[in-house]
Amino acid sequence: MSEDLETTIRDNAQGPAKASGDSGSMEQHSLPDQIATDRYLESKKAARSKGLGIGLKKLVPPGAD
Repeated sequence: MSEDLETTIRDNAQGPAKASGDSGSMEQHSLPDQIATDRYLESKKAARSKGLGIGLKKLVPPGAD
């Protein structure tokens, strides 16, 4: 899903923001809105994943018993 969204954002950035013709007009969401949506979706995906996102390790110096 991330690759599809990245491709969509890239395509939208290369295309026109507004277009109009005989049948009507069309306007895309702004690029900052698309980026904010991508960040939001990625944060939701990260929140659903297992784990805390950080690893806790116990460090034992050499020679300590």
